[in-house]
Amino acid sequence: MRAGKELVTWGVMAALILLGLGGGMAAQEVPLEPFPVSWESLEGSVIDLSFLLEAPAGRSGFIGIRDGHLASGDGQRIRFWGVNVSGRGCLPPKEHAPLIAERLARWGINCVRFHFFDRPAPNGIIDASRDDTRQLDPAQLDRLDYFIAQLKERGIYTDLNLNVARSYKRGDGVRDWEYLGFAKGLTYFDPVLLELQREYARQLLTHRNPYTGNEYRQEPGVALIELVNENSLVEAWMDGRLRGTNTRKNPGTWTDITASYAEDLTRLYNRWLEKNVPAELRRKLAREVGVREGELIPRLSPEEFARATAERFDTEARFYMEIEREYFINMKRFLREELGVKQLIIGNSDHGHSKSGYPIVVGTALLDVIDGHVYWQHPSYIRDPETGRTIGFRIPNTPMVVEPLRSTVVQLARTPVLGRPYTVSEVNHPFPHQYACEGIPILAAYGAFQDWDGIFWYTLAHGEIVGAEPRIAGHFDLAMDPVKMCQLVAGALAFLRGDVRPAEHVLARSYTPEQVRESIRLRSRPDLYPLFTPGLPAALPLKHALRVRSFEGPPSEAFPPITENPIVSDTGELRWWSYPGQKGLVTVDAPRWQAIVGHLQMESAETSHMKLRAENAFGAITLSALDDRPLADARRILITACGQVANRGQRWNLQRTSLEDWGTAPTVIEVIRGSLLLKGLGGSRVFLQPLDAQGRPLGDPEPVGKENGLWVVPLGKSVTTWYLLTVEEA
Repeated sequence: MRAGKELVTWGVMAALILLGLGGGMAAQEVPLEPFPVSWESLEGSVIDLSFLLEAPAGRSGFIGIRDGHLASGDGQRIRFWGVNVSGRGCLPPKEHAPLIAERLARWGINCVRFHFFDRPAPNGIIDASRDDTRQLDPAQLDRLDYFIAQLKERGIYTDLNLNVARSYKRGDGVRDWEYLGFAKGLTYFDPVLLELQREYARQLLTHRNPYTGNEYRQEPGVALIELVNENSLVEAWMDGRLRGTNTRKNPGTWTDITASYAEDLTRLYNRWLEKNVPAELRRKLAREVGVREGELIPRLSPEEFARATAERFDTEARFYMEIEREYFINMKRFLREELGVKQLIIGNSDHGHSKSGYPIVVGTALLDVIDGHVYWQHPSYIRDPETGRTIGFRIPNTPMVVEPLRSTVVQLARTPVLGRPYTVSEVNHPFPHQYACEGIPILAAYGAFQDWDGIFWYTLAHGEIVGAEPRIAGHFDLAMDPVKMCQLVAGALAFLRGDVRPAEHVLARSYTPEQVRESIRLRSRPDLYPLFTPGLPAALPLKHALRVRSFEGPPSEAFPPITENPIVSDTGELRWWSYPGQKGLVTVDAPRWQAIVGHLQMESAETSHMKLRAENAFGAITLSALDDRPLADARRILITACGQVANRGQRWNLQRTSLEDWGTAPTVIEVIRGSLLLKGLGGSRVFLQPLDAQGRPLGDPEPVGKENGLWVVPLGKSVTTWYLLTVEEA
């Protein structure tokens, strides 16, 4: 190990190549060199995309809907390119809030989603000194208020989440309070939990922010309000979390309910049957399950789905979906009519792509905005069977570019509904994924192509970042990741400015109510992942925009299969290539924004303005005009060139599917080396300026030479992830 560098050793690389995980990399050491992020100051930074933002946020009024998309108060189309903040990350010290807000604005972030702050202080805004969770902490609220005001001042909108991680105490009056975790599923039907949700919403949304002068329900800088997070009664049924078997205290996020709530739900189901199902069908269901007339009909568990009759399965699916429907209708009425909330409302997200999401979206489509979540290879956590605590994780750690039909793009594209705005409020390639550099540029380009309304990367941080050591401390934290932070800047140009054109054709399909309910049982059909719609090619969202027209039918006919390689968007700007030997490449070729992402040594690693000669096997290169001109006429061009990122001393297991040591500060990067051949640029002189992680110049700009009429931009002479290219006339 050499001073100042971290090395992937020959032994590990040899194992990777034998396993097919090396991504085509040569059997050699890959140096990773220090490149730390600091949040203390941006003095001297040449990066400033704040011109993309409307300051202050809400200047022209509340965010609304026009022609099925988000619109600012004056009716102009608006998209959100955002990040999440979670827990303590929502509540920075007041002296740090302006620094964070300034960085986000200059990096092109125009909306922040506040998540996981319905927790006791210091991790949230609930008063921790009480024996209940029914009062907000004034000091924590003050931090929240100040941070939101600082964001608003710079043109950054807010998305407030209501019920995410609230756990209960004895004084709340919640039955089995120690055994519920986040009470997912129960929040839809238990009267006590429903009232606690309304009480919390009233306290937060009628609170006046002294730094803006507005109550949150009347604050135009707050764009969105979300009711629940990854919380669905229908999904809990699909996943077997309504059995009533939990007897462990503090069970965590995803847990079965307790026996008493399962009994409540069974009684509720039988009352619903009496009210909504003809007597003859009730008798038929009773005979099917072997109970006498007058006895309670039991509910299905997932292992019984396949052998249940269509009538029994369909009836019970309708029950859960109607509870969700009533919850969304009643909560929207409460917020709108009782509280006078003016913001757009999101119900829940379609997030579990190993199964159908349509039964969930039927309910969320009753609200203003449809939402989705997805992670490429989310860590699978290994838990201690006795305590339930996480003791490790596993990821496949394979590149998304080799699996276009299972990509985050295709997963997310199943959810949008025609006539409703669509946001992606959580997405990431979680750390320490070796190929994470592919995530942001691909989704920025295809999100713009699909004409989605918002993309929020999860998460900036779970804690304080100003003054923190430059080390990536968790799977999802972005703040100290020099690759993802610089790619957010390039992504803002593609998505917010609309550098990548929307699809020319929007293909809409319809489902009958019976199809929607029956899609739950398609989980046993992995060949239908992730769209779970027979006759709907998974490649379709890579060619055209995709929407659901109706959940009331008539059923759509099958679409023709797509077998082309590369898969080319109908605009001609995006191409997704698949190669033998588990290799892939995405190219984006738009007038102001171009990219080469994936296995870089392929012959197709070329766009109309650049051709790549890379020494690295895998990476992501983007070319963005910083002025409002096509690249052919631009005078300032941002280049990002990104590979792997890690912590110093980070150590993988032999299979490269988990970490044996998370390492220490600082972060280290794989420098992309080689040359970028640029063609078709104006000007007679070109200068290249490498930048540090804060966007400040590293050394002096250097002139770029020509070869056969092409500008030859050297990559890797400095340790960096990005460069500023300046084009001048003689």
